[in-house]
Amino acid sequence: MTSSRSKYDVVVIGLGAVGSATLFHLSKSSKSILGIDRYEPPHTFGSSHGESRITRLAVGEGEDYVALAKRSHQLWREIEEEAGVEIMSTTLGILLDSGAQPWAKHGSEGFWNRTVSFAKRQNVGHRILDHLELKTLFPAFQLGSSGKVYLEHEAGFLRPENAIRAQLDLAQKRGAQLLFNSPVKELSKLGDSILIRTGEREIVAGKVLLSAGGWIRDFLPEPERPKFKICRQVLHWLEIEPDFTDWTSYPVWMWGFGPAPEDFIYGFPSLDGKTVKMASESFVDSSHPDYLSREVSADEQDLFWKEKVSGKILGLKPTVSKSVVCFYTVTEDARFVIRPMVEMENVLLVSACSGHGFKHSAALGEQLAKALSEGMEL
Repeated sequence: MTSSRSKYDVVVIGLGAVGSATLFHLSKSSKSILGIDRYEPPHTFGSSHGESRITRLAVGEGEDYVALAKRSHQLWREIEEEAGVEIMSTTLGILLDSGAQPWAKHGSEGFWNRTVSFAKRQNVGHRILDHLELKTLFPAFQLGSSGKVYLEHEAGFLRPENAIRAQLDLAQKRGAQLLFNSPVKELSKLGDSILIRTGEREIVAGKVLLSAGGWIRDFLPEPERPKFKICRQVLHWLEIEPDFTDWTSYPVWMWGFGPAPEDFIYGFPSLDGKTVKMASESFVDSSHPDYLSREVSADEQDLFWKEKVSGKILGLKPTVSKSVVCFYTVTEDARFVIRPMVEMENVLLVSACSGHGFKHSAALGEQLAKALSEGMEL
């Protein structure tokens, strides 16, 4: 333990999607700012890696998230210009529903219908296609005649590693301090401040943002931990059949092909132009990020092809070029959790973005920074 303690107005613990965005916006203030991460972001151990993340404006998880997504799109463009990096690509986006039984997600039945209704009410540019129009535009998708297609004009994908790196670099240039490879061991009250202990340091903060992703469980009382599920996700890059279609011109897509939350696939044109990135979603609780299996077996890859891809999407080989593991931190209703920690009102907890958080993270970070530096209520 050190004999001296460093002091900051605000400390951000966890520098993934939301933490890096909050640190970036906090750095615009006159406050003394520190960002801490257990690894060196952007890294491959959390929820914010793997080349790309879908962004769209009409999100079926909740109409109130539309404004966050719209503001985030504005902020990504501003950050791109300031940092000189590419973060967001607008490709169009399609949401498919096979139509026989409406796809449900996070307890929300009729996810497709909710998305369309939100788009209409929030003036999100879109078109509704039938299965024949879809086949003409994007022949790889084998949607049946009962299927429904929502096409959004401003959808696309984000480059999570670029976004995190750019925001941390810009924050540091404005004077924010960064502390990497430093897991936080303890948070406790120290008078009107918060004492943060890492392995080698003691830090005193006026206010703290705890944005530790799945590691939020380490800071919660035992009865609260089951409310935050840690769900392992696997991303696959599949090889392209030559001369079938131009995958580089395809939109991002999401397809609910059955009634259950896991009856789902989504994908992107990959950045290498030689593969297509695809994934499903799993909501099985792995208990803690440290217990996740980071390996993907050949059997797991084969099962993904048979259950999720075969018969639905043409123009791909049943050959997985690579697979990567990340995770979601999920609440029962898929809502973001933003609240003070119990008995530590200077610590603001934000977690459980439930798999749809990256597209909102820029605007969410902006709001959190205002709350921490100006006392704005969320």
